[in-house]
Amino acid sequence: MSNQVIIVNSQDMKKVINHYTSSKVVRNAPGVVFAAKLPDTSITAYKSGKVLFQGAGSEREAARWGTAEVKAGSVSVKTKGDVLPVGLAQLSVLGSDETGTGDFFGPVTVAACFVRADQVELVRELGVKDSKMLTDDLMRKIAPDLQEALIYSVLTLENEKYNEVQASGWSQGKIKALLHNQALKHVLRKMDGEKPDYILIDQFAERGIYYNHIKAESEIVRENVLFSTKAEGLHMSVAAASIIARVAFLEEMDKLSEIAGMTLPKGAGPKVDEVAARILLKSGEEKLKSLTKWHFANAGKAKAIAIRKRS
Repeated sequence: MSNQVIIVNSQDMKKVINHYTSSKVVRNAPGVVFAAKLPDTSITAYKSGKVLFQGAGSEREAARWGTAEVKAGSVSVKTKGDVLPVGLAQLSVLGSDETGTGDFFGPVTVAACFVRADQVELVRELGVKDSKMLTDDLMRKIAPDLQEALIYSVLTLENEKYNEVQASGWSQGKIKALLHNQALKHVLRKMDGEKPDYILIDQFAERGIYYNHIKAESEIVRENVLFSTKAEGLHMSVAAASIIARVAFLEEMDKLSEIAGMTLPKGAGPKVDEVAARILLKSGEEKLKSLTKWHFANAGKAKAIAIRKRS
């Protein structure tokens, strides 16, 4: 499907709406102020001043009002990973991302999310961008709308299971690869036969290493799979997945904080060591282990701090 996006001021937006009023349709979606349907083109106007034209006549209709906005993905992009197809940002893509892998406290969460070509602008209007540019509070507000609008799957690997498989010899790379493959499978099943143009995985391992990690799986997602670093900025599907994964991580951290009786800090810095030592002194090693990724160096640092405080 051809897509064109223009940006208009408030005066020109009124002209656009007046021009297509006879073809008006109801489209109840966040941020939409007007929608119309021509025989070969769908028109959607947003509060932000953007107007999206979709269909065979999109270039013709967009040309009536202004110059199309230049978007990420409109040219072939080479990042670390695969060479990406032209126009990827405007295609129907199933994306996946993870979070929590660098945090001593809390789980690893992985999410996969399908964004159709005709949903790209909707997702953008909901406030989605690279989750690293958003605050946790804002992501908590955005995530429910994304979960309502999109097909997604989110997986949470709790600390007890994480420590078990890590102790058995699984690397973090293998853990992440298995979770990504599982989340992608879940979404593909929910899509009920519909196929994405591409599947985009936020790259954490080279293609060969990724597939070696999951070679023993009975079902492996391979068709039209792309790997790229910084994938949140390449397609709304990965950006949405990163937000859903992050909020799942935050919600689990809330639960663990209640169990610990104190707010658990994120990351793996000195503040984390201090809080871990307090838990160690208050509740013992097994309790601390149940809240953390036990192989991290923070465990040893927390023990050292606890010994100093006892003496």
